[in-house]
Amino acid sequence: MSTKKQIVLETKNLDIGYCTKKGLHCLAENLNITAQKKKLICLLGKNGIGKSTLLKTLSKTLHPLKGDVFVDAVNLKKASPQFLAKKMGLVFTEKIPEGQLTVFELVALGRQPYTNWLGKLSPLDLQKVNAALEQVHIISIRDKKYDELSDGQLQKVMIARALAQDTEIIVLDEPTAHLDIHHTIEVFKLLQKLVETTNKTIIISTHEINLALKLADEFWLLLENEFISGDLNELIAINAFEKLFPKKQILFDAASKQFHIQP
Repeated sequence: MSTKKQIVLETKNLDIGYCTKKGLHCLAENLNITAQKKKLICLLGKNGIGKSTLLKTLSKTLHPLKGDVFVDAVNLKKASPQFLAKKMGLVFTEKIPEGQLTVFELVALGRQPYTNWLGKLSPLDLQKVNAALEQVHIISIRDKKYDELSDGQLQKVMIARALAQDTEIIVLDEPTAHLDIHHTIEVFKLLQKLVETTNKTIIISTHEINLALKLADEFWLLLENEFISGDLNELIAINAFEKLFPKKQILFDAASKQFHIQP
């Protein structure tokens, strides 16, 4: 199969940013990005560089300042919310809907793009929800209320909801930000396994860089005035990781393929 047929997401001459009282504030420009099928892609960059803004632009949560985003070769400027909801699942920091929802009910919200106007779950919907619960290993807590969950359990529920949505792409913005190291590793390994077993493309922004270096298939480096992408060995070959942080503080060691704090 050709590489072109494997591309599920693409940008052309994309400028990202946001509006302020003083006007438009551009964070990055002329981004030409591709994401291929069945890849775990980690977006890396320092705080404030625009990682969340990029992910929100790719998911049409924010509009681009310039340029285009394509999902399955469809320009998002012309795509309906229904189309995007069936192509891309999102796990962003968000407020959970009010009420005493159970884990099952929260995951079932992922089926909204497919349910009828009454919101009734079909046998296929129920099958997708139960499969998502099993894939994320939370079937045992399906009847728990969401406010009884730990942070780690709740993050798994959000991932299961995206899985139940049954999209080609899942985008996660800092999904391990409030988790301890045990649950952080658990979430990363879960995402890696989901790519292998479901053929989905998963795009994740993270500050857990050394863990990402061990588990991701591809990296997007969002730098000052530059965007670089490639797999681990490709980026090591061009010394790309050395551009992420000031060398006086953190040093990338190509031999161990890890970052180290400078003494």
